[in-house]
Amino acid sequence: MNALQLLLICFAGWINRNQQNVIEYLQEEVRVLREQLGRRPGFNDDQRRRLAAKAKKIGRDQLQRFAPIVTPQTLLDWHRRLIARKYDGSSTRSPGRPPTPAKVRELILTMARENRAWGYTRIQGALMNLGHKVGRGTIAKILKEAGVDTAPDRQRKTTWKEFLRSHWDVLAAADFFTVEVWTAVGLVRYHVFFVIRLATREVQIAGIISEPNAAWMKQMARNLSDGLDGFLNGCRYLIHDRASLFSQEFGMILEVAGIESVCLPAHSPNLNAIAERFVRSIKESCSDRIVLIGESSLHGANSTFDRPCHAGRNHQG
Repeated sequence: MNALQLLLICFAGWINRNQQNVIEYLQEEVRVLREQLGRRPGFNDDQRRRLAAKAKKIGRDQLQRFAPIVTPQTLLDWHRRLIARKYDGSSTRSPGRPPTPAKVRELILTMARENRAWGYTRIQGALMNLGHKVGRGTIAKILKEAGVDTAPDRQRKTTWKEFLRSHWDVLAAADFFTVEVWTAVGLVRYHVFFVIRLATREVQIAGIISEPNAAWMKQMARNLSDGLDGFLNGCRYLIHDRASLFSQEFGMILEVAGIESVCLPAHSPNLNAIAERFVRSIKESCSDRIVLIGESSLHGANSTFDRPCHAGRNHQG
């Protein structure tokens, strides 16, 4: 070993000893600071980053010897967190699948309520025809959140309103209303029998009589179901109340013409609401506003009221 090598060894040993003294001094300084603070100091993100970067260069074994404030495992965890943050793409990540537009949600609910037999696949196909691409699972979720039953359950819960709407064009209703008329023998009550088509609200005064009876009602049934000009041609159902005048013979005559007589439950005028509304209209607008003298005046008043009702009614569309 020459003099130069010996000199280098001595110099290296001196540097190593000097570094060791610096480390021991810094460790003691940290201990003094901890004693003054009385608790473990807190770190912000920048301090954690700086400590973690330095700790990675030293290694776990050296940290075990020299780290007096933070454990080696904590420093390494901070280092891993820095790496994860470098590759974190959450700031540019989309929030996920966008919600179904409110317009499409309403369309799904409308289709399900108005078409009781339509399941998820049928609704999905109808939406695609309109340019909306929606999954079956999304349709099922929307219906469930809205409290709409599945197609089999919806079909078993058909309401009277929905039944009427589905048979609108073949339904007619019949009813009576009374009018007081002055005659030679005094004030006489006349019964007006009328029939109304539910789809078009077209009304026909079928007959007017002071004392209706079974024979008169059978003749009314023949007139209404006449194959040439009967008012009920094309209808399949005639709904009416439980008045005794709507006898079994009356129903049999209609049945021969292919019209079924449907008797409504007792005390249910709301089930024949369209006919009831016509009675209110003709009384408020016609019979209650004039004094009728003789049966002919009653016929004339009714026919006069029918003409604008059929031709100029605002809600005919």
